[in-house]
Amino acid sequence: MFAFFLNILRQKSGRYVCVQLLQTLNILFENISHETSLYYLLSNNHVNSIIVHKFDFSDEEIMAYYISFLKTLSLKLNSHTVHFFYNEHTNDFALYTEAIKFFNHPESMVRIAVRTITLNVYKVDNQHMLHYIRDKTAVPYFSNLVWFIGSHVIELDKCVQTDEEHKNRGKLSDLVAEHLDHLHYLNDILIINCEFLNDVLTDHLLNRLFLPLYVYSLVCQEKSEDRKINPQVSLYLLSQSNTAVRRFSKPPESLERSLEMSRHRGRKKTQKRPNYKNVGEEDEEERRVEEGPDEERRLKVQRLAQRPAGPVGTRKVSGPR
Repeated sequence: MFAFFLNILRQKSGRYVCVQLLQTLNILFENISHETSLYYLLSNNHVNSIIVHKFDFSDEEIMAYYISFLKTLSLKLNSHTVHFFYNEHTNDFALYTEAIKFFNHPESMVRIAVRTITLNVYKVDNQHMLHYIRDKTAVPYFSNLVWFIGSHVIELDKCVQTDEEHKNRGKLSDLVAEHLDHLHYLNDILIINCEFLNDVLTDHLLNRLFLPLYVYSLVCQEKSEDRKINPQVSLYLLSQSNTAVRRFSKPPESLERSLEMSRHRGRKKTQKRPNYKNVGEEDEEERRVEEGPDEERRLKVQRLAQRPAGPVGTRKVSGPR
């Protein structure tokens, strides 16, 4: 049956036929309840051929039915059915890679569907598939996602600065709501608790969004190039982040250390070559400063007391004359 559908699609029969086929596939997969029937439909790789077919995505109706079809398929994913979509030998996962192409689609319904698909994929317990996502797609996807959130934040900041008479409250409310949706999506990914995906996501969030965009806008001078948005906006968005994102993996260093490393990225700290003379010198100097002159005097007396004694000579003592 799917082979027949593919032949129709390849004949370029027009948008009406494409819409009807996608609608039929949606209804078909939504109403499958038996796994045997699902395995039968997913066999022979015809579904993946339909997924990668070059549809006319400029047509809103085709786009809507296509992304709905992908979302329906993602809801059927589990540790058994994932093998029909992820090909371990060819390292291909069309359902996921085709979906994330629309992560920044102008239509919000499409963006929400893409988030649902990715979350359904990340929940599947298949290590080979998850390692494929980490090695091939996690860095570009999370990088683009964080960039998209950052550009959205800058748009929100511009709306605040240019709307002095508060005429665009509706637009501002929509931008804030969209930012909160982004944060909830990030939190949903972290809650799945896939450690290596969380590490990649946390690294991108800290080093490409929170530190350079939010934190630097609070700590940098007004005319500094590091200050990208208004401090009030930054503080408000950080408070939103603290409320929505509750499952960050603990970073290996403190916030102060992260700031310092981010500012001086690329610089190498010069260190003394360790030898018998300078090993422990820095620790001893710090200890002297902390303990003060009294402790230094005590250490000096202790060193003098530990010196080996010289040869003791006999001294003639004369008696009283």
